[in-house]
Amino acid sequence: MMPAPTTHFSLLFAQLGLLDDPANIATFLAQHSPLEPGLRLHEAPFWTPSQASFLRESLLQDSEWSVPADQLARALQPPDPDAASSVTESG
Repeated sequence: MMPAPTTHFSLLFAQLGLLDDPANIATFLAQHSPLEPGLRLHEAPFWTPSQASFLRESLLQDSEWSVPADQLARALQPPDPDAASSVTESG
């Protein structure tokens, strides 16, 4: 079983100045997903300018924050219908 996404995000959320406990992370993900198609994580309208800049620079510079930022971007994407069918077919 895969660990809960909140495990990966707690330090990133703290770095962004957001509440970083599992309940608040789950609420954030529920409130802000899915991102509009084609919208990059740092372009989302809910970030402050400094948060957006931090996320953009983390991804561009491949910093220590790039992996959790990329995971957050994926968590905010709409579900992949192909992924569900491949799990059903292989299970």
